[in-house]
Amino acid sequence: MEDGTSKSPGYCGDTDGDYDVLQWDTREDCEVRQILDRIADKWSLLVIALLDQRSLRFSELRRRIEGISQRMLTRTLRQLERDGLVSRTVYPAVPPRVDYELTPLGVTLHHTIRALVTWTEEHQNEIAFARAAYDARVTAEQEAAERDSAERDAIAREVLAAGRANTG
Repeated sequence: MEDGTSKSPGYCGDTDGDYDVLQWDTREDCEVRQILDRIADKWSLLVIALLDQRSLRFSELRRRIEGISQRMLTRTLRQLERDGLVSRTVYPAVPPRVDYELTPLGVTLHHTIRALVTWTEEHQNEIAFARAAYDARVTAEQEAAERDSAERDAIAREVLAAGRANTG
């Protein structure tokens, strides 16, 4: 193996240690991309945020996460458990009781998520302003394009009518 080459087959970053945005490769075998895709989806973010407060049962999570299906919550929890971010405890009872909580690794991820939420809260007005400006600009451009198209159509109709008048 060459010096500086990662031994992990799923590693997709560069080997010189410098930060490179292209390390988030879109290849199927890129572990960094797979992990980012999983932890950045909306359901995972909500589950991690809720479990930071305390351990919760499946039914409690489902009740608190508006719009999530039972299948999607099950899938999300399994993926987070597989990644070592959530632990699952089954209690022998009738009906069976299952609690979910963040692992120490999951807690460290929650700190990062919390920083992202804080940034979003601090900049939400700027983002709203940028969105409104963008929407107004796009609307104006669309209206201008429609006017230009209507003018071209009118000119084309005049040219066709003049051509018919000259040949008729």
